[in-house]
This record gives sequence, structure tokens and C-alpha cells, in this order.
Amino acid sequence: MKFLCTLVLCFAVSTLLGQQTTLINNVNIFNGKDKDTYNANVLIVDNSIQKISKSPIKTNKNSETTIINGDGKFLMPGLIDAHYHSMFASLPQMVLLTSDIGFINLVAAKNAENLLMNGYTSVRDLGGPVFGLKKAIDQNISKGPRIWPSGAFISQTGGHGDFRLPTEIPADPDRGLSHSERINAAAIADSPDAVRLKTREQLMQGASQIKLMAGGGVSSVYDPLDVTQYTVPEIRAAVEAAENWGTYVTVHAYTPRAIQQAIEAGVKCIDHGQLIDEETVKMMVDNATFWSLQPFIDEGNIAGLSPESRAKQLEMYSGTDNAFALAKKYKMKIAYGSDVLFNKEKAAQPNLELLKMKRWFNNFEILKMATSDNADLLAMSGKRSPYQGKLGVIEEGALADILIIDGNPLDNLEVLKNADQNILLVMKNGKLYKNKL
Repeated sequence: MKFLCTLVLCFAVSTLLGQQTTLINNVNIFNGKDKDTYNANVLIVDNSIQKISKSPIKTNKNSETTIINGDGKFLMPGLIDAHYHSMFASLPQMVLLTSDIGFINLVAAKNAENLLMNGYTSVRDLGGPVFGLKKAIDQNISKGPRIWPSGAFISQTGGHGDFRLPTEIPADPDRGLSHSERINAAAIADSPDAVRLKTREQLMQGASQIKLMAGGGVSSVYDPLDVTQYTVPEIRAAVEAAENWGTYVTVHAYTPRAIQQAIEAGVKCIDHGQLIDEETVKMMVDNATFWSLQPFIDEGNIAGLSPESRAKQLEMYSGTDNAFALAKKYKMKIAYGSDVLFNKEKAAQPNLELLKMKRWFNNFEILKMATSDNADLLAMSGKRSPYQGKLGVIEEGALADILIIDGNPLDNLEVLKNADQNILLVMKNGKLYKNKL
């Protein structure tokens, strides 16, 4: 019995010695939900916040503790981008369509590290061959945010996710899959059975949610902006397959017809919706549909789009102010996402996209949206979420995704512009990736 007690004691001591403990003293805390901040100390044990106290926190003498003096700086949850394309953010579209996937992965890994250093500790990836990058980040081979992957875009023939050349049409099964399908960037599916199969394939690979193309797009070649894609039975097939796995479907859609059809089919989240009308917004409210809305405003043809795509882009931009106005009128809980595509300059400075939200919201509303509100959207993946635990908040028991900033973004959001200088500390899952304190 004495021998057994000694073993138990040794195990307990070794467990304590193995804990990674960080104590951050004297910080001004924004908890991700409330406008008022407060000064306190924060104890992180392993990957979660164990204690928050306005009084000094004592640490276990048997554990090695990293002690950081916050010097009254601003502490907040890590930022979350609810509409990101990790593989497609920083390379031109033609390069993505013609390059070796190994090269694309290396560029994406470098961009992911920059995203983390800019304060983004989580992203919802809404289309692309991202499973390998996610695995490398999770295994600490590469640095980057947590990734909620959708896997391939699921698209109908001629839809927003159809990247095939005109010479590959008509489709011929004897020729095999197109390049974008082979690398799992897109999955072409026509008919409920085909959509169900492609949905299950992405879930099999680890998708946390499913992304379906339900309407026309700007950068795609074949589909005018106004077209509605898929039928209710086809979309419902994806919804049923996702729900059987405890998760949900989100759709790319701009127009009332596309959005209404998706909601009728059981879709839980709409991404974009710039050309929406009031009737459709009411339908979203009635069905508790999450709205992931992006700050799309005209900045000129910086992506080098064709005249046809540029015209579609301007048409879509024309509805952005109205979409945000309707979202505010009906007090909808919306998600912030950047949807940066094919643009290394934008990818290099992700917080400039966040600052565009000042056109419609105050600083508190923006920070809440990019932390706790976006975390609620991530939580819709349920058990399919690749990371279990509470995110987007600073509270006891939450996962330790934490930023410390020189300056108060509630007063001046522009401090996030110069992330290299003003973001002093980046912690993800209890691990320090940047510490200038």
C-alpha cells in the first residue's frame, strides 16, 4: 500500500512539473463580450485560462511559471476571421490554377504565420485544399491560426466553384478529374446523390462545416452574378449529410432568390448576401440564420479582373451598404470575414480589412464581432469542431488564445494597423508565439 501511495505521489508531482504555466500580471482586459474593461491578472495553465483575479495570483511552487508583466497594456481574445481562404489568399488565380500543390502549400504556410502574427488565432476556411496545412499547424510543424476547414468548394457545373477550362467540356469520365478536383480545391456535383457523395467525402477528410456554391460569383468565369445555383433537393442533400455528422452547411450567395432557396433547404449560414432585400432578411431572422457578411467596398480593380468580372464586382459592391443597414435594422448577429482572395498585399495586412468595418460599426462592435460573435459561429460545428473548448472570450475555463496590444483598440482601432509594433504578445492554445514584453 505504501509503495502504491508513493507511485501516486510521484505521478502527481510529475504531472505538475509537466504543466506549462504562464502568469500575466497587470493587464487591462477586454473579455470579448462587454464594452467595459478592467485591470486584472491572468493565470494560464497548459492551454486554458485557469484564473482571472484583480488580486495577486499565487502559482504552484512545483511548476515552472513564465511570468509576464503586462504593464497595464490591453489584453483581449485572439481575433477570428470567419471567411478565409488559407490556400488562395495571397497568390494570383492563374498561379493557383497552374502551379504545383507543393508550392501553393509553402506559400500558404508563410501567409498563415503572418496571419497569426497579426493577431488571428482562428479562421473558418471556406474552400480550398487546406487539410495538409491545418495538419502541419496542429502538429507545430508550421505556425498559423486554428483552422476550421470546409475542404473543397462544392459546386454545380458552371457554378462559382467550376474552374475547368472550356476545352474540358463536355465532361468525360474517361478523362478523370480536372486539376482543381484532383487537388481537392473544388468538387463538381450535379444531382442530390452527387452532392451527398461530395459532402460525405469532405466530412470524411475532416471538414468542420460544408461550403456550397448557391449563386453566381465575381471571379468565376461562367456564372452571371444573378444566377441561382443548385436546386432545393440538391442543397438539402448536403444539409442532411452534414446534419447527420452534427454540423452545418454554409453557402456562397448574393441574391434574394439564392438565399431564400438555401434557407428553404435548411442552410444555417449565409456568406455574403450583398444584394439581399428586406423580405429575405426577415426570412433569415425567422430561421435564426447566421449571416457572415464581408466589408466589400470599391477600391478599384486591384485584382486585375476581366471587364466582365469587374462589372459583376461593381454590381455586388453596390449592395454592401444596404446589406449592413438591414443587418443593423433587424439587430442581426453577423460574423466578420475578410474573404481575401488572390491578393498578396491584402493578405500581408489582414487588419486593414477589419478596419473597413468602421464604415458601419463602432470599435466595440467590431472587436466583439471578430471575437465572441465569430466564436459562436465556429461553435456551430459541434463535435466536428477540430478544437474543443471555448474561444473568443477571456474568462476562466476558456482556451488561452490571447493578444496583448500597445494601445487600446476600443478607443483607436488603428493601433492594429501596425501589428509588428503594436501587437506585443500572441498566444494560441497557451503557447507563446510572440512576446515583446
